[in-house]
Amino acid sequence: MRLQPKRASLRRAKWGFMIRFLFRGLTKDVGRGQALFDRVVGEARKRHWYEAGEVPDTIDGRFSVLATTCALFIIRLERSGEGLDPASVALTERFVEAMDVEHREIGLNDPGLGRRVRKLLGSLERRVDEWRGAIHGENDWTETVISSLYRGEAPKDEALKHSSDSLEDLWNRLSDAAAETFEEVVA
Repeated sequence: MRLQPKRASLRRAKWGFMIRFLFRGLTKDVGRGQALFDRVVGEARKRHWYEAGEVPDTIDGRFSVLATTCALFIIRLERSGEGLDPASVALTERFVEAMDVEHREIGLNDPGLGRRVRKLLGSLERRVDEWRGAIHGENDWTETVISSLYRGEAPKDEALKHSSDSLEDLWNRLSDAAAETFEEVVA
């Protein structure tokens, strides 16, 4: 009988080691990047995306807008070259954390949750790559809007123009913002 408690504590120690090993690169301060993520969420929640832009007001549509705006913020942080790479990491971590929490809240707390969150992170990564190409002129801006916001199905011309112009405006505002703007909301 005495072996059971030792085995249980040994098992907990192994799990603790494994968790620390797997997640050692995560930001130690869980609040780091939260203010920046709040700005991304604030942008994604603006009604014009769903009304004038005709992005479906569904879980998938809202995710598309959130991942698209988050991708533009990440690209801006990466290209600053002013030591904001940790801010990009913190923003991505907050994104992953939010996806995990949201899925648990809607009742998708099952063994496949980790796989689902990794798939969502991959979707964010795909958008970052597409938008990098669009910003550098390697990808067509409008095609990137269609792929990123509408999952490849073009909406009406007016809605597409609205979303395209809105994303270009967002990118211009991010590009024009000083690095100090992002440092303030990351700390």
